[in-house]
Amino acid sequence: MGIHMVKFKLITALVLIVLVIIVVLQNTQPVETKFLFVTMTMPRAALLAITMLVGVAVGILVALGLSGKKFKKD
Repeated sequence: MGIHMVKFKLITALVLIVLVIIVVLQNTQPVETKFLFVTMTMPRAALLAITMLVGVAVGILVALGLSGKKFKKD
């Protein structure tokens, strides 16, 4: 498992980094975003990153909330 797993993780991380760089470079156009009463202009890549981070945070909170619940056995 040792060295092969480390190489696999390194290659996977490098591929993901390259994919992220490609997405960022292809999405530099500014977009106008409205949230409640605020209108913001930001690069599309920034909006994608913010959306992803919010999704990850919600997923982690839901996972922690579900793992913390204990069900009673009758």
